[in-house]
Amino acid sequence: MTSSTTSTVGIVGVGIMGAALLRNLRAAGFEVVGYDISPQAMQALEAQGGHAATSARAVAEDADRIIVSLPTQAAVRDAVLGDRGIAAATGRGQVVLECSTMPLELKQEVHDALAAAGMTALDCPVSGTGAQARERDLVIFGSGDRAAFEACGDLLRAVSKSQKYLGAFGAGTRMKFIANHLVHCHTVAAAEALVLAEKAGIDGAVALDALSTSAGASVMLNVRGPLMVRRAYDQRSAQVKTYMKDMEIISRFALGLNCPVPMFSAGLQLFATALAQGRHEQEPAAIHAVLSMMANLKDTTSHA
Repeated sequence: MTSSTTSTVGIVGVGIMGAALLRNLRAAGFEVVGYDISPQAMQALEAQGGHAATSARAVAEDADRIIVSLPTQAAVRDAVLGDRGIAAATGRGQVVLECSTMPLELKQEVHDALAAAGMTALDCPVSGTGAQARERDLVIFGSGDRAAFEACGDLLRAVSKSQKYLGAFGAGTRMKFIANHLVHCHTVAAAEALVLAEKAGIDGAVALDALSTSAGASVMLNVRGPLMVRRAYDQRSAQVKTYMKDMEIISRFALGLNCPVPMFSAGLQLFATALAQGRHEQEPAAIHAVLSMMANLKDTTSHA
């Protein structure tokens, strides 16, 4: 397996996150072969100079290192374990970087199936939104075979600002759950603070500018705060429905450890309200709209 930046990398899943990874890989000089079930995603892949494959299996036949970034458990099962999935390809030591946010049980199933097929699975979830991914402002939480992780260093550096090796397979996902716990709490807190500012008669943009360099600043305030202030809830770097899928996984993870997460749980009720309002396709910044309505602030944005 080569580590040259001119080597071919595979991508399975060219959605919000995968498309950003693709763009940065191409900018770094990698040839990319990819697959997605969406015809529009495949057109976007080719527009970025990538090569369209006919299946996830075909991607694994053409690339020695394959990134998997998918939104649902069913999509991962089909793309990795299905008849036309990666594990059905000819095994020759390919390294598969599973970057999706998925339950640990599914991650382990993927690991075992790929090992049986003569491939190495790395658990490499990413910390950051789609907007951050476009700017290469991601952190990779890597776990699994350390030599394989280090051999993928050039690829990982092309798409992220920081790469953390966390140990045995699965440790990356555990850390991702913990990081997303904070993302969730910070997103809700940012929305709540900006709504409070508006109720206090402070313009949202003025409040955001003051808070962004204060002791109360956070990455989510800086990333999602501008969307909240502009009510730009359809400017998606993620979607509420996918966000809630991740939060449900984290909730079960914490429950399995008998670990109380009261702040996290309180925020889930607000996002459940966002779903009840039909905001499935909107950016998680739309939690600002939910809180604005609760505070009786005027919010004229339509629901997705």
